Amino acid sequence: MWARHALAFACAIDEINTDAQLLPNTTLGFMIEDDIFDATVTTRNLLQFLCNGQGDPPNYICASEEKLMAVMGGLTSPNSMHGAHILNSYKIPQFSYGSFDPVLRDKSRFPAFYQMVPREDLQYAGIVQLLIHFGWTWIGLLVSDDESGETFLRALRPRLLQSKICLAWTQVIPLMSAFSSAETYEDKMRPMESTLLLSEISVFLVYGDNQSMEGLRIMLYRNEILHLRPLEKVWITTAEWDMNAVHFWEKFTSKSFHGALSFRLHSNVVPGFQDCLETLNPYQLNISVINFFWFTAFQCLFPEENFYPRNLEMCTGKEKLGSLPGSVFEMGMSGQSYNVYNAAYMIAHALHAMASMRVKHNARRVGIFSPPIQLHSFLRSIHFNNSAGEDIIFGENGELSVGYDLINLVTFPNESFHRVLVGRISPSPLLKSDHLPKIREELETMPRSRCTESCHPGQSMAIQEGKPVCCYDCQVCPQGRISTQMDADQCKMCLKDEYPNEEQNQCTPKGISYLSYEEPLGVVLLSSALVLSAATVVLLVSFRLHWDTPIVKANNRSITCTLLSSLLLCFLCSFLFIGKPGKVTCLLRQTVFGLVFSIAVSCVLAKTITVVMAFMATKPGNSMRKWVGKRLAASVIVLSSLIQAGICVVWLSISPPFKELDMHSQVDAIIIQCNEGSDSMFYIVLLYMGFLAIISFTVAFFARKLPDTFNEAKLITFSMLVFCSVWVSFVPTYLSTKGKYMVAVEVFSILASGAGLLGFIFLPKIYIIMVRPELNTREQLARKKRSYKKYKCFNRDLEQFLSCTFYADV
Repeated sequence: MWARHALAFACAIDEINTDAQLLPNTTLGFMIEDDIFDATVTTRNLLQFLCNGQGDPPNYICASEEKLMAVMGGLTSPNSMHGAHILNSYKIPQFSYGSFDPVLRDKSRFPAFYQMVPREDLQYAGIVQLLIHFGWTWIGLLVSDDESGETFLRALRPRLLQSKICLAWTQVIPLMSAFSSAETYEDKMRPMESTLLLSEISVFLVYGDNQSMEGLRIMLYRNEILHLRPLEKVWITTAEWDMNAVHFWEKFTSKSFHGALSFRLHSNVVPGFQDCLETLNPYQLNISVINFFWFTAFQCLFPEENFYPRNLEMCTGKEKLGSLPGSVFEMGMSGQSYNVYNAAYMIAHALHAMASMRVKHNARRVGIFSPPIQLHSFLRSIHFNNSAGEDIIFGENGELSVGYDLINLVTFPNESFHRVLVGRISPSPLLKSDHLPKIREELETMPRSRCTESCHPGQSMAIQEGKPVCCYDCQVCPQGRISTQMDADQCKMCLKDEYPNEEQNQCTPKGISYLSYEEPLGVVLLSSALVLSAATVVLLVSFRLHWDTPIVKANNRSITCTLLSSLLLCFLCSFLFIGKPGKVTCLLRQTVFGLVFSIAVSCVLAKTITVVMAFMATKPGNSMRKWVGKRLAASVIVLSSLIQAGICVVWLSISPPFKELDMHSQVDAIIIQCNEGSDSMFYIVLLYMGFLAIISFTVAFFARKLPDTFNEAKLITFSMLVFCSVWVSFVPTYLSTKGKYMVAVEVFSILASGAGLLGFIFLPKIYIIMVRPELNTREQLARKKRSYKKYKCFNRDLEQFLSCTFYADV
């Protein structure tokens, strides 16, 4: 692991020194020491660097030919922090390529510290978005047993809860190593091992570095050896832990980590890096850290090392790093190695800028330019493109503007592996929604990890009392509401012009509803109106053709024509109700209907009153005689119609009907209808019409038994009985229906009541006119074969009087 970083550093320094343009006439030297994850060793190594091995006096720079300009390290946060406390005193820049501790970002405490890693906030956002992407809301968490693990848990937990992701359990990994005793393992690891092996959770999130996660690696390796099967879970690891970076004497648990998802520090392909590794010769570098790696990797000896076993062959320096398995050494550049490489170039570019500034001001060039403290101003403003083509620049807080890569680890039976880049998190402000990781489609078949099954669209979550928010029941959306996504918090209403489908998972645009001419109901009503209108016209024509026949004259021809004309208008006014409502039709439909029906009923009432008045006028000297005649009928019709017309005028004046869209009465349609403006005025029109009908029915009922061969009161009684029955049934039916069916009820009532008047009053007459013309004579109607001039009507009995009256065409 550490050898990769050292080799990346060595290759970077070699490239810089061979670049004649970057630092001409200057050679960068370097020293590499291993701190073995020990802060004390880190402190000792730094003092050795500062004093070139001549003792360790604190806060004092020993005289030496080499000048220490910058320090790179350490890999862990504790080591970096110990180094920062020392180097701050000397104002020497320190570059950390693997420590994430947010304390180190405090420039007031660590002004000389530069972090080459991105902020952990990006990694938190990436973890949450990754879990949301796959719907993993019920996970286990393993954290390191140190302050970093506590900080991670404290920072991540509220983010998870905010996204409704729950921790089924949290395990702290005890600090272990490969040299720990079996008793220590049994004491520290056995309880956690039982939890992990028996857990039904499918996804484990792991936080820690290689040192703190060594105990977990040992446990997984033991499980593979003892139980001959891996712990088949989905592992999500953070950038702090490079799970496959193990020493040659340790085993990489490839089976358990197959398919693992790992956040890794961003890296890129650096041209020439693999060539550098292939041609690298440890004898030329002569660095103890690299020599030790060569010994462990290739099992060979160096001449100057006397404490290693002598039964091994000597290293030739021609061994190829590419021949090593990936678990021992990866030829690709890891995230930490990429940061080391970029840090070396940042120092070189800062030195170049500082040298250029001195030459510009004609300063005398001595040694390696200037003291390290002068390097900070150039580092803060450094900006260059590395050989991989990426912009390298420090942010305002002295941190590199980089992100994280999301890696899918694919392992093979021979313990080799392949890292597949499946996502990336960038701090660029151009990306939306909390730096979402871009997940590729290769990962769409991952297992599920939930406390309960997902709620499908059309359902919403119902939290179970006393349980975490991730454990919930699914309930179907209430009527009229939908949910369009999995695990919806609550169902929502559709827009006014939309309605839920049957599954209640989508809003469908509402249709337009009105009584149209094309639909079957509209066709039936339209056809009925046309037939009745045609029948009325036929009656009018027939009566006109037989204008002077006794039966036409006997029924008061003027009132008959007025009644037939008003009935024709009644049938025709139904056309105002069929079709798409408009502004004009809404204004006319109810007023025209009320007025023409009032005229029709007034005509019937005039006929009935005429009969009754004629009967009452039979007594000599009765004052009713003067009312018998055309004046009475005309007065009744005109007066009754004017009252209804006045009501309609008032209605149109104070609150006229208007067109409106009813969004709510019908679930799946928008009803285009006419609002009556004033319901009270509408019912007043109906009540007045009903008042006329009841009077007509009452009068006709009492006059139905008047003696005569032709007594029209009987026919009027039946017709008004039908008329009143229709309109009494109309009111509750009208109020209980909505939309086009409400209109259809009114049209039906218009046609049915009009047909009742037409049929009961005029069918007997048209039957005699068309079928039995022999009955259409004065003698048949009067049952007397006496002429009109021979009798004085008012001196005869009632039967003779009625015959005379009708023949007289009053």
